[in-house]
Amino acid sequence: MSANAVLKDEVQGKDPTVGRADMKFEIVVIPVTDVDRAKEFYGRLGWRLDADYSNGDDYRVIQFTPPGSACSVIFGKNVTGAEPGSAQGMYLIVSDIQAARAELIEHGVNATEVFHDAGGGYAGPDQPYLFGRRRVSGPDPDHRSYRSFVSFSDPDGNGWLLQEITTRLPGRVAGDTTYASVGDLSQAMRRASAAHGQHEARTGQADPNWPDWYAEYMVREQSGEELPL
Repeated sequence: MSANAVLKDEVQGKDPTVGRADMKFEIVVIPVTDVDRAKEFYGRLGWRLDADYSNGDDYRVIQFTPPGSACSVIFGKNVTGAEPGSAQGMYLIVSDIQAARAELIEHGVNATEVFHDAGGGYAGPDQPYLFGRRRVSGPDPDHRSYRSFVSFSDPDGNGWLLQEITTRLPGRVAGDTTYASVGDLSQAMRRASAAHGQHEARTGQADPNWPDWYAEYMVREQSGEELPL
């Protein structure tokens, strides 16, 4: 579809994405020096090993998938011509930044302290002073989604960022409400429980329909809609 056709659909109130083929982001290729060292590192993180395939001495490919992720990483021998360590700014989304950092430390990863950006955002590679960024120690003071981070690198220097997201911006979630892992669902239920306690305190009475309230809260939180009171 041409740009003019897309613009015409938008002006007429049509959804220009209807009927398009799904394009699911599947793989990130990361360049490494020592394949076995990288395999040990990502395995130590608790990531699922999907494949370790070699074709003689000339080619080897390894695939890992982070817990709860639909996207995987691959690395190996003669997999990419990129310089080892040049993959930067790769994001891993978590629902509890402190718990995720503690897990990294437990696995022997040299992760940074939790931090946020003084300007309210953070994007791209982990270079604190790039484009006027100013890293501040500790999570976002208001505990807003998208604002708290932890960074770490693999043995070759490929850079990862943990980003805490509990509520998606409007329009970022489509279709049925889903959770990528048991941990994500558990954290969502805890947030709903805390909010429901405040709801009962405001009304001054126990809510016998709390399952419905929980469900409404969790669906709205994930879709970025206004939360129930």
